[in-house]
Amino acid sequence: MNHDLILLVDDDSAIRKMLRIALEAKGYQIIEAISKKDAIESIALRSPKLVLLDLQLPDGSGLDVIHEVRTFSELPFIVLSVMDSEEDKIALLDAGADDYITKPFSMGELLARIRTAFRRLPAEETPSNWEMGNLVIDFLNYEVQKNDKKVRLTPTEFQLLTYLIKNAGKIISHDILIKKIWGDAAQNEMNSLRVHITQLRKKIEDTPNQPKLIKTIPGVGYLWSIEYK
Repeated sequence: MNHDLILLVDDDSAIRKMLRIALEAKGYQIIEAISKKDAIESIALRSPKLVLLDLQLPDGSGLDVIHEVRTFSELPFIVLSVMDSEEDKIALLDAGADDYITKPFSMGELLARIRTAFRRLPAEETPSNWEMGNLVIDFLNYEVQKNDKKVRLTPTEFQLLTYLIKNAGKIISHDILIKKIWGDAAQNEMNSLRVHITQLRKKIEDTPNQPKLIKTIPGVGYLWSIEYK
């Protein structure tokens, strides 16, 4: 059985009931919250592995939940929303969400995205540390430090960083990165990839607008510079 704990945040009792039944049938443990306040308290006290988050909450926006939680945790968020514009999706990713699924959605799609999100979490057997100049990465404990200060990365950002470093000096195409992060069935995730790369650069590069670590190969993909390997 799969005992990964998922926090389901939605003020619609019918949706919560449907999702709880479907997810528990797949072996997931589910806890529920119906408001921004409940969600933040549940995350702090119960430490779920994943949050399924509706944006429209009675005491605030799901965006507020993400912003506050990102001050103390990097757990993955999958946003469930009726909004489907590209601008909305980019704003959510900028805020720190890991994935976005538009209502109505199939349970098959949601389950696939949950599996992908769990794959992004650091594996216990991930070995060793990596150090370059003012940047230190502890793969085992899922920690990044820059200039001796902790840098908070989302699971997606950490997976991107890890994959690029392990393939330092190699050009990694957009398609390969998208499949690595979002799975083989991923579609239309180019903007998501660009947003996550931009956020990653802001956090680890000394000059994000002129990146020296994560190089853009126009029309192809990205490369972690071997000069900094």
